[in-house]
Amino acid sequence: MTCRPSSCGWGVGGDLPGLFFFYDLSPIKVRIMEKKSSFVHFLTNVCAIVGGVFTVSGIIDAFVYQSERLIRKKREIGKLG
Repeated sequence: MTCRPSSCGWGVGGDLPGLFFFYDLSPIKVRIMEKKSSFVHFLTNVCAIVGGVFTVSGIIDAFVYQSERLIRKKREIGKLG
């Protein structure tokens, strides 16, 4: 980052109030390395994905069930719309 003071003739002191950032961008070198993982690592990742799918589907199922129960209860007592 570089600091460049400037004066533009505005305001009492002659400087425009504010906070200015100037970035000098330079290229970044990216190294790509392939590394083989073991079968146990693959199996662990698959189990994590399957567990995540079951968890999210359980949350969605509970939300739908509770919403349906609430709507049914309101319909029975006549407060639905």
